[in-house]
Formats: sequence, C-alpha cells, structure tokens
Amino acid sequence: MWPAIINVMDSAARKAARSLLHDFGEVEQLQVSRKGPADFVSEADRRAEQIIKAELSKARPGFSMLLEEEGAVGSQDAADRWIVDPLDGTTNFLHGIPHFAISIAHEQNGELVAGMVYDPTRDETFWAVKGAGCFLGNSRLRVSARDNLDIAVLATGIPFGNRPGKEEMRAALVPVMDRTAGLRRFGAASLDLAYVAAGRFDAFWEIGLAPWDVAAGIVLIREAGGLVSELDGRADPLNGGTILAANSRLYDPVAKMLRDAIRGKR
Repeated sequence: MWPAIINVMDSAARKAARSLLHDFGEVEQLQVSRKGPADFVSEADRRAEQIIKAELSKARPGFSMLLEEEGAVGSQDAADRWIVDPLDGTTNFLHGIPHFAISIAHEQNGELVAGMVYDPTRDETFWAVKGAGCFLGNSRLRVSARDNLDIAVLATGIPFGNRPGKEEMRAALVPVMDRTAGLRRFGAASLDLAYVAAGRFDAFWEIGLAPWDVAAGIVLIREAGGLVSELDGRADPLNGGTILAANSRLYDPVAKMLRDAIRGKR
C-alpha cells in the first residue's frame, strides 16, 4: 500500500497521462505555440496541467501550487505546496519520441517531502517520501554502487537556443568523453533523475533548470541514497538553476571533474 500523498499524485498523474497518450497518438495534429527557440508549449501540455490542477485541488484543497504553465496558484502563505511539471520532455513528445514524464512534488514548510515521476509510455511510477525510501512501483530503489568514473554512465541536458550554459557544457564534455563509460542526453530531466535513483544512470547534471523540472527528482535521489546539490556544490538545487546528482561514491569525483573543467573556461 502506497502512502496517501503518493496515491493522490498517482491518481492525478494517471488521469492526465490518459489525455497525454491520446494526444501523443495524434501528435501531428496538435496545435502548438512557441514561447521561444525550441521551447514548445502544446495544447496537450496545457490540458494535462489543468487535469492535474483539478485533481490535486480536489484532493488537497488547502495546498498552493507551482505549475509550469500557469505559475503560482493559491495562497502563498500555505504550508503545503504542489510543484508540478505536467509534461517534462515536451520536445520529445512533439517529435513522437516516447520519452516524457509527469512530475509532481509535495513541499511542506519549504522542504521537499514527497515526489513522484510517472512515465506514461512505460507505465513506470517512481516515487519517494521523506524517511520512507524510494520505489519503482512496489520495488525499493537504490542508487548504483559503481565507484569508478571509467565504468560510469552519466546523463545531462544540453542547452540550446538562447538558454544558458553552453560554454560550461562545451568545457564539461571533454573530460566526460575522456574519462567515463558514456554520456546520455534523453531530454527529460525528471526521468534522468529517476534513472539515477534507480541505478540506471550513475550521475546527472544540468544547467538552466526550473523548480518543476527537479522537485520530485530531488526527493527520489535523496531517498534512494544519492547526493544532490547545485553544480557548484551549494545546497539549493530546487531554486539554484543547476543540479548535480550522483551516487555517494561518484558524487565527489564527478563534481571535481565538472567543476575543474568549467573553471578552466572562465
């Protein structure tokens, strides 16, 4: 039996996922607007957000929300807040690539206490509650035990258009290519973090992220036994705009490799 807060998230996510999967099957007919270079917002995204908003509001009417599209909703004095990305991996979605997710986190008195990342195309639910562990469905998850960079697989998000971090990414790619077993760029930060929590990836870093991209994933990483911070080591990956997540054995060597490379370009 899952915790009640996770059941609330799961119910909202699955209802939104039915809408998303319907639209994904007709992706060529979606009406799409552009906010900026390569930053698409689809009608599917908007519909999913409204479904999640309605379901979460019905289940927990006293919570405020931070939504990717609509922004802050409800009383900013509320002790409890949902942080929601209704469609992480929008570009994948719009190109017919079946790798996207719904991300929902619960923040209480400024602390992330629960999170869920749902992958509709694989029907995988990654969830975690503070102090209760991290799970894929009913199976307990732990970060990987790999401790050498040369056997580690890392993941990242590569900036595009006018997004920040291009020079830092160019600098970081050289040592990552030279010293690790591989680098993956899948296009959905919430799933990248879930995959680190599941031990599929050994580390993940990215620059230029918003709170809804990482909120649920931060809880997953911590409860799976991993370490997560801003890229420079500061302790606010939710609001800092950058993130580094890894298992405890690789966190320091990955952090040093990336920071040394980036400092060398400044």
